[in-house]
Amino acid sequence: MTGETGASALSHQPWVDIPQELAEMIRPHLDEVADDMIQEIQARVREYSRPGDGPYSATLRLAVERVLQYFVDRIGSPDTPAESVTDFFRAIGRGEAGEGRSLDALQAATRVGGLIAWRHISEGAVALNIAAKVVAILGEALLTFQDELAAAAAEGYAQAQSAAAGEMQRRRRRLLDLLLSTPPSSMEAIADLAAAAHWPLPRTVAAVALGGNHQDTRLHALPPDILADLTRRRPSLIIPDPDGPGRAKLIDRALADCVAAVGPTVPLNEAARSMQWARQTLALSQRGIIEETGVVRCVEHISTLIVFRDEDLLESLALRRLAPLAHLRASQQDRLAETLLAWLQAGRNANEVAMRLHVHPQTVRYRLRQLEDLFGDQLLDPDQRFDLEIVLRARRLLMAQGEGLALEVTAPHKVVAAGEVIAFRG
Repeated sequence: MTGETGASALSHQPWVDIPQELAEMIRPHLDEVADDMIQEIQARVREYSRPGDGPYSATLRLAVERVLQYFVDRIGSPDTPAESVTDFFRAIGRGEAGEGRSLDALQAATRVGGLIAWRHISEGAVALNIAAKVVAILGEALLTFQDELAAAAAEGYAQAQSAAAGEMQRRRRRLLDLLLSTPPSSMEAIADLAAAAHWPLPRTVAAVALGGNHQDTRLHALPPDILADLTRRRPSLIIPDPDGPGRAKLIDRALADCVAAVGPTVPLNEAARSMQWARQTLALSQRGIIEETGVVRCVEHISTLIVFRDEDLLESLALRRLAPLAHLRASQQDRLAETLLAWLQAGRNANEVAMRLHVHPQTVRYRLRQLEDLFGDQLLDPDQRFDLEIVLRARRLLMAQGEGLALEVTAPHKVVAAGEVIAFRG
């Protein structure tokens, strides 16, 4: 409830229906009522049972006296502003939150205080022969007043909790920035900020790169020990102890509707390295080069990451090793490149290649003779065969996504004239 709402509620009935002269009849008895309320509160509410604590007892007395004074002033003058007492109780609510306590004790004390106040009102009404209708209105005013004080305290409590949560979130975002900084920050700086953010230092971490279309509603299910910043240009997470029991399934559930890549598990001070690989994995996944559903894990695609780590070098290697195909038509390039990759992967077994490609073995042997004529001794050299498998794997992955390599030959080759283009697009 806002301050305006509280003031509005207190400005309405039943205050205007109470005879104003009652205020002066009640006022001389306020000290007695205050003493009884404090004694009963300390007796019934354990958290307030501190009779030997001078400052705490003084604060309790101040609160009781202020409440009673406002109540009587309100009877005498229905236009008395409510802000002073509701602001006071908001401050009490903020203080309770700041001390890490719940509002249970405060609400209990408010109920006990109201009960004692009603007891004195009832006894005074009999002694003064106050009409039953007026007594009923006083009771309504007292209950309304209690509700407003409780609401003001709850509002202050919520404000303090929100502010504390916001500050803790800011600290955790700064910690995430520190962990992902390059060069790495010192462990002393990380430890200090982690302590301020109430984040236990893990032995290992894994970074998570999120795509721009992450679903915020799903990410609210993240465990509290995961550092997250979804406001960054590239939304990021850091997962402590990612290889712990049940952690993988937990992460998969939390990121179920997200485009996300998890970097390798690394020591805490190498989180930036894990993020670097996570982001490369995410980029390749978004291009379709890495085909995955759900959360993509870097460690399951290390060979692909290595191949695409530097695509300029990859193109240079393709230019060198696949130049013998340059003079062929695109359809011929595709058939021979597919056959050569299958041959390399099948241990150079023609029958196995035929099964993989679903063609007749004789067709495979014909293509292999063509490849021997084109590549010659390159097919006998293990290092060059390794290079060929790298570029052919990359070519297949790129073509599956409608991408390709267009490489201009700038040096003469025995079967490729200078200036010819190798077009690896289907």
